[in-house]
Amino acid sequence: MYHFFTDASLIDGHDIYIEGSDYNHIRNVLRLRPGEVVSVSDGVSEDEYRCHIEDFEDSRVHLRLDFIKKADAELPVRLTLFQGLPKADKMDFIVQKAVELGIAEVVPVELSRCVTKPDEKKKLSRVQRWNTIAEAAAKQSKRAIVPKVQKVMSLGEALEYAKNIDHKLIPYELSEDGSSAGMILENIRPGESACIFIGPEGGFEEAEVEAARNAGFTDISLGKRILRTETAALVVLSWFIYLFEIRK
Repeated sequence: MYHFFTDASLIDGHDIYIEGSDYNHIRNVLRLRPGEVVSVSDGVSEDEYRCHIEDFEDSRVHLRLDFIKKADAELPVRLTLFQGLPKADKMDFIVQKAVELGIAEVVPVELSRCVTKPDEKKKLSRVQRWNTIAEAAAKQSKRAIVPKVQKVMSLGEALEYAKNIDHKLIPYELSEDGSSAGMILENIRPGESACIFIGPEGGFEEAEVEAARNAGFTDISLGKRILRTETAALVVLSWFIYLFEIRK
Protein backbone atom coordinates (compact mmCIF):
# COMPACT_ATOMS: atom_id res chain seq x y z
CA MET A 1 0.00 0.00 0.00
CA TYR A 2 1.34 3.41 -0.96
CA HIS A 3 1.71 6.02 1.77
CA PHE A 4 1.48 9.79 1.26
CA PHE A 5 1.50 12.99 3.29
CA THR A 6 -0.88 15.90 2.97
CA ASP A 7 -1.46 19.14 4.86
CA ALA A 8 -3.97 19.00 7.73
CA SER A 9 -5.92 21.80 6.03
CA LEU A 10 -6.67 19.37 3.16
CA ILE A 11 -8.40 16.91 5.48
CA ASP A 12 -12.12 17.78 5.65
CA GLY A 13 -14.13 15.11 7.40
CA HIS A 14 -14.34 12.13 5.08
CA ASP A 15 -12.84 14.06 2.17
CA ILE A 16 -9.05 14.20 1.90
CA TYR A 17 -7.04 15.87 -0.85
CA ILE A 18 -3.46 15.54 -2.05
CA GLU A 19 -1.86 18.35 -4.03
CA GLY A 20 1.54 19.30 -5.41
CA SER A 21 4.11 16.89 -6.81
CA ASP A 22 2.33 13.86 -5.33
CA TYR A 23 -0.66 14.55 -7.60
CA ASN A 24 1.47 13.89 -10.67
CA HIS A 25 3.25 10.98 -8.98
CA ILE A 26 -0.02 9.26 -8.08
CA ARG A 27 -1.76 9.83 -11.39
CA ASN A 28 0.99 9.67 -14.00
CA VAL A 29 3.87 7.72 -12.41
CA LEU A 30 2.17 5.16 -10.18
CA ARG A 31 -0.94 5.25 -12.41
CA LEU A 32 -3.29 4.62 -9.51
CA ARG A 33 -6.96 4.63 -10.36
CA PRO A 34 -10.24 5.45 -8.56
CA GLY A 35 -11.08 2.78 -6.02
CA GLU A 36 -7.47 1.92 -5.14
CA VAL A 37 -6.57 2.08 -1.44
CA VAL A 38 -3.77 4.28 -0.04
CA SER A 39 -2.77 5.53 3.39
CA VAL A 40 -2.31 9.20 4.26
CA SER A 41 -0.80 11.10 7.20
CA ASP A 42 -0.75 14.83 7.91
CA GLY A 43 2.92 14.68 8.97
CA VAL A 44 2.20 15.90 12.49
CA SER A 45 -0.29 13.65 14.28
CA GLU A 46 0.07 9.88 14.58
CA ASP A 47 -3.26 9.20 12.86
CA GLU A 48 -3.10 7.17 9.66
CA TYR A 49 -5.97 7.74 7.27
CA ARG A 50 -6.88 4.70 5.21
CA CYS A 51 -8.60 5.95 2.07
CA HIS A 52 -9.60 5.03 -1.44
CA ILE A 53 -9.17 7.25 -4.45
CA GLU A 54 -12.49 8.93 -5.28
CA ASP A 55 -11.42 10.83 -8.39
CA PHE A 56 -8.83 13.17 -9.90
CA GLU A 57 -9.54 16.88 -10.06
CA ASP A 58 -7.60 19.47 -12.07
CA SER A 59 -4.66 19.69 -9.69
CA ARG A 60 -5.37 17.39 -6.80
CA VAL A 61 -6.38 13.86 -5.87
CA HIS A 62 -9.71 13.48 -4.09
CA LEU A 63 -9.66 10.66 -1.53
CA ARG A 64 -12.51 9.29 0.54
CA LEU A 65 -11.80 8.21 4.12
CA ASP A 66 -12.50 4.58 4.97
CA PHE A 67 -11.22 4.54 8.56
CA ILE A 68 -8.58 6.05 10.85
CA LYS A 69 -5.84 3.83 12.22
CA LYS A 70 -3.60 4.86 15.07
CA ALA A 71 -0.14 4.62 13.58
CA ASP A 72 2.44 2.55 15.46
CA ALA A 73 5.54 3.39 13.43
CA GLU A 74 6.92 5.99 15.86
CA LEU A 75 9.40 5.29 18.63
CA PRO A 76 8.06 6.00 22.14
CA VAL A 77 11.06 8.28 22.77
CA ARG A 78 11.46 11.51 20.79
CA LEU A 79 14.97 11.40 19.31
CA THR A 80 16.93 14.33 17.91
CA LEU A 81 20.15 13.87 15.94
CA PHE A 82 22.74 16.65 16.12
CA GLN A 83 25.04 15.83 13.23
CA GLY A 84 28.39 17.49 12.57
CA LEU A 85 28.34 18.42 8.87
CA PRO A 86 30.03 15.69 6.80
CA LYS A 87 31.45 16.18 3.34
CA ALA A 88 29.87 15.44 -0.05
CA ASP A 89 26.59 13.56 -0.05
CA LYS A 90 27.07 11.74 3.27
CA MET A 91 24.44 13.95 4.92
CA ASP A 92 21.88 12.79 2.34
CA PHE A 93 22.54 9.21 3.44
CA ILE A 94 22.47 10.08 7.15
CA VAL A 95 19.13 11.91 6.90
CA GLN A 96 17.54 9.13 4.85
CA LYS A 97 18.62 6.32 7.16
CA ALA A 98 17.97 8.24 10.39
CA VAL A 99 14.38 8.87 9.27
CA GLU A 100 13.94 5.19 8.40
CA LEU A 101 15.22 4.27 11.87
CA GLY A 102 12.80 6.58 13.72
CA ILE A 103 14.54 9.92 14.32
CA ALA A 104 12.14 12.79 15.08
CA GLU A 105 14.41 15.67 14.09
CA VAL A 106 17.83 16.31 12.57
CA VAL A 107 20.00 19.33 13.39
CA PRO A 108 23.08 19.87 11.17
CA VAL A 109 25.91 21.47 13.14
CA GLU A 110 28.97 23.29 11.79
CA LEU A 111 31.99 22.36 13.92
CA SER A 112 35.69 23.22 13.81
CA ARG A 113 36.78 20.05 12.03
CA CYS A 114 33.99 19.98 9.45
CA VAL A 115 35.57 19.52 6.04
CA THR A 116 32.68 21.22 4.31
CA LYS A 117 31.82 24.81 5.25
CA PRO A 118 29.10 25.98 2.84
CA ASP A 119 28.05 29.61 2.56
CA GLU A 120 24.60 30.73 3.68
CA LYS A 121 23.02 30.24 0.26
CA LYS A 122 24.32 26.69 -0.01
CA LYS A 123 23.24 25.92 3.55
CA LEU A 124 19.68 26.96 2.71
CA SER A 125 19.54 24.88 -0.48
CA ARG A 126 21.02 21.84 1.25
CA VAL A 127 18.55 22.03 4.13
CA GLN A 128 15.73 22.17 1.58
CA ARG A 129 17.13 19.08 -0.15
CA TRP A 130 17.55 17.24 3.15
CA ASN A 131 13.93 17.95 4.04
CA THR A 132 12.86 16.55 0.68
CA ILE A 133 14.92 13.43 1.41
CA ALA A 134 13.36 13.20 4.89
CA GLU A 135 9.84 13.31 3.45
CA ALA A 136 10.62 10.63 0.87
CA ALA A 137 12.15 8.39 3.56
CA ALA A 138 9.13 8.93 5.82
CA LYS A 139 6.82 7.85 2.99
CA GLN A 140 8.92 4.79 2.22
CA SER A 141 9.05 3.67 5.87
CA LYS A 142 5.36 4.53 6.47
CA ARG A 143 6.12 7.03 9.22
CA ALA A 144 3.21 8.99 10.70
CA ILE A 145 5.27 12.18 10.87
CA VAL A 146 7.77 13.86 8.60
CA PRO A 147 10.93 14.52 10.65
CA LYS A 148 12.22 18.06 10.13
CA VAL A 149 15.79 18.94 9.25
CA GLN A 150 16.54 22.23 11.00
CA LYS A 151 18.79 25.00 9.74
CA VAL A 152 22.56 24.53 10.04
CA MET A 153 23.54 25.64 13.55
CA SER A 154 26.76 26.64 15.27
CA LEU A 155 27.89 24.67 18.32
CA GLY A 156 26.50 27.31 20.68
CA GLU A 157 23.14 27.37 18.90
CA ALA A 158 22.93 23.58 18.96
CA LEU A 159 23.69 23.33 22.68
CA GLU A 160 21.08 26.00 23.43
CA TYR A 161 18.57 24.17 21.24
CA ALA A 162 19.19 20.96 23.21
CA LYS A 163 18.77 22.46 26.66
CA ASN A 164 15.27 21.08 27.32
CA ILE A 165 15.97 17.55 26.05
CA ASP A 166 15.83 14.94 28.83
CA HIS A 167 18.81 12.76 27.87
CA LYS A 168 21.79 14.10 25.94
CA LEU A 169 24.47 11.74 24.59
CA ILE A 170 27.73 12.47 22.80
CA PRO A 171 29.80 9.53 21.53
CA TYR A 172 33.47 10.43 21.92
CA GLU A 173 36.25 7.98 21.12
CA LEU A 174 38.91 9.77 23.21
CA SER A 175 36.92 9.78 26.42
CA GLU A 176 38.73 7.97 29.21
CA ASP A 177 35.72 7.82 31.51
CA GLY A 178 32.84 7.59 29.03
CA SER A 179 29.71 6.22 30.65
CA SER A 180 28.23 2.88 29.67
CA ALA A 181 25.83 3.51 26.82
CA GLY A 182 23.80 0.46 27.81
CA MET A 183 23.32 1.72 31.34
CA ILE A 184 22.24 5.18 30.15
CA LEU A 185 19.79 3.86 27.58
CA GLU A 186 18.24 1.56 30.16
CA ASN A 187 17.26 4.65 32.18
CA ILE A 188 15.38 6.30 29.31
CA ARG A 189 11.62 5.89 29.56
CA PRO A 190 8.82 6.08 26.98
CA GLY A 191 7.52 9.62 26.64
CA GLU A 192 10.93 11.19 27.31
CA SER A 193 13.21 12.91 24.83
CA ALA A 194 16.80 12.11 23.94
CA CYS A 195 19.44 13.37 21.56
CA ILE A 196 22.68 12.14 20.04
CA PHE A 197 25.52 14.47 19.04
CA ILE A 198 27.74 13.00 16.32
CA GLY A 199 30.99 14.62 15.21
CA PRO A 200 32.14 15.15 11.60
CA GLU A 201 34.86 13.12 9.82
CA GLY A 202 37.62 14.80 11.81
CA GLY A 203 35.83 14.22 15.10
CA PHE A 204 35.24 16.69 17.92
CA GLU A 205 37.82 19.04 19.34
CA GLU A 206 38.29 18.56 23.08
CA ALA A 207 36.92 22.05 23.72
CA GLU A 208 33.71 21.16 21.85
CA VAL A 209 33.21 18.03 23.93
CA GLU A 210 33.85 20.01 27.10
CA ALA A 211 31.27 22.60 26.04
CA ALA A 212 28.77 19.80 25.42
CA ARG A 213 29.50 18.30 28.84
CA ASN A 214 28.92 21.68 30.45
CA ALA A 215 25.58 21.81 28.62
CA GLY A 216 24.50 18.50 30.15
CA PHE A 217 25.73 15.98 27.56
CA THR A 218 27.16 12.67 28.72
CA ASP A 219 29.94 11.19 26.62
CA ILE A 220 29.57 7.51 25.79
CA SER A 221 31.50 4.78 24.01
CA LEU A 222 30.18 3.07 20.88
CA GLY A 223 32.42 0.06 21.29
CA LYS A 224 36.01 -0.92 20.54
CA ARG A 225 36.07 0.19 16.90
CA ILE A 226 36.17 3.70 15.44
CA LEU A 227 33.07 4.33 13.36
CA ARG A 228 32.62 6.66 10.42
CA THR A 229 30.40 9.66 11.03
CA GLU A 230 27.69 8.21 8.75
CA THR A 231 27.70 4.98 10.79
CA ALA A 232 27.76 6.28 14.36
CA ALA A 233 24.25 7.75 14.58
CA LEU A 234 22.72 4.71 12.93
CA VAL A 235 24.31 2.45 15.55
CA VAL A 236 22.76 4.41 18.42
CA LEU A 237 19.37 4.59 16.69
CA SER A 238 19.48 0.83 16.25
CA TRP A 239 19.97 0.46 19.99
CA PHE A 240 16.76 2.42 20.60
CA ILE A 241 14.87 0.18 18.18
CA TYR A 242 16.15 -2.87 20.04
CA LEU A 243 15.26 -1.50 23.46
CA PHE A 244 11.81 -0.13 22.68
CA GLU A 245 10.52 -2.29 19.83
CA ILE A 246 12.33 -5.64 19.78
CA ARG A 247 13.19 -6.36 23.40
CA LYS A 248 9.89 -5.74 25.15
